[in-house]
Amino acid sequence: MTTPPEPPPPTARRQSFAGLPLAQRVNTLTMDDPWAWLAAGWRDMMAAWPLSLGLGALFTLLGLCVTVGLWWADLTYLITSATAGFLLVSPALALGYYEISRRFELGETPTLALTLTAWKANPYHILSIGVALIFLLMIWMRFAALIFAIFFPYVSMSSGSMLDQTLTFDGLVFLAVGSAVGAVFAAIAFMCAAVSMPMMLDREVDAVEAVLTSIVAVIRNWKVMALWAGLIVVFTQSGLLIGLVGLAVTLPLIGHASWHAYRAVVREPSGN
Repeated sequence: MTTPPEPPPPTARRQSFAGLPLAQRVNTLTMDDPWAWLAAGWRDMMAAWPLSLGLGALFTLLGLCVTVGLWWADLTYLITSATAGFLLVSPALALGYYEISRRFELGETPTLALTLTAWKANPYHILSIGVALIFLLMIWMRFAALIFAIFFPYVSMSSGSMLDQTLTFDGLVFLAVGSAVGAVFAAIAFMCAAVSMPMMLDREVDAVEAVLTSIVAVIRNWKVMALWAGLIVVFTQSGLLIGLVGLAVTLPLIGHASWHAYRAVVREPSGN
């Protein structure tokens, strides 16, 4: 009888990541790093609080307008999906916060004009990722509608009975399945955009290279990045639960912190 092979030692597992594409560009992180990113993000937000919180208030107002518009158009069934899907497009919305933190890092003073035109640093590829995230959001919303139709084929999604249905046993199963599918979409968006947007702002790289670097960074540091993703969800959902108003604070905080996450994860070109 042969004995099963012993699992590879941790060093061997770490070395296995070296075979990943672009792995030489990614640093190894620790579980303390996400908290340091939040602290650095908070400092940036306080240093540029009129600009950061002003942008946060603008995004909050836009979110409220979308919510009211869906309600007015009798599309209330889309509100929950759109709210959950906010996480999918938030990396693109945070581009201005990356620029503010980048300017501070360069010893410059960020301005509203520089923040609003940050996409010009690498327009084609930044806009390509932004469009891809919007497309992913649209797919998610169609999936959410399909899942509801499968569980409740005889219930009109625009009717007031939708909420009553979700409070039943079948409704709780529907919420569980929908949450699981939504988590898959969120994981895809996070892996592709964790560091790709700030990387394209900071360097002249194309969308494919930036996305691959982001995916490798998440795989190589999956425990740390899972913690970071969880913190993003907690802060973002906390902001959403306060009637979207909390997003005026949580979105700038996560946006600035995400810049510092990128700087910690991706090595300088000279280190390749």
